[in-house]
Amino acid sequence: MQIWVDADACPAVIKDILFRAAERLQIPLTLVANKPLRTPPSRVIRSIQVAAGFDVADDHIVAQVQHGDLVITADIPLAAGAIERGAHALSPRGELYTPDNIRERLTMRDFMSQLRESGIQTGGPAALSQADRQSFANQLDRLLAQRRHPI
Repeated sequence: MQIWVDADACPAVIKDILFRAAERLQIPLTLVANKPLRTPPSRVIRSIQVAAGFDVADDHIVAQVQHGDLVITADIPLAAGAIERGAHALSPRGELYTPDNIRERLTMRDFMSQLRESGIQTGGPAALSQADRQSFANQLDRLLAQRRHPI
């Protein structure tokens, strides 16, 4: 298993959780972004800078992700692409995207986009809360435990 992070919009606190987990379990962790990123010195943590542009980082992750990998993203189309390739996808708020719920998430995303395009103010996501951080850490632990002890 490798962990891929859509790092352009990933909160720093979530990256810190991921850094600790990758080091503790010696799991390769790759952050992908269109700007340079600072990562702690590590054998298992690296960053890749891709060209600027719409969905360039997402496309890179989808092209590289393998069955059983884990993708951390709030981007619904990226999560859908990862799932199609047999990977797991987890949002920074701890929501596990699955084949069962990803279609609904894509539909809602498209609906909200249409509302915004028609001029309706939909607001943005709420700030990341302590409960969100805890939910992410718990879900990450469950996924990594499954990796060590498959059912």
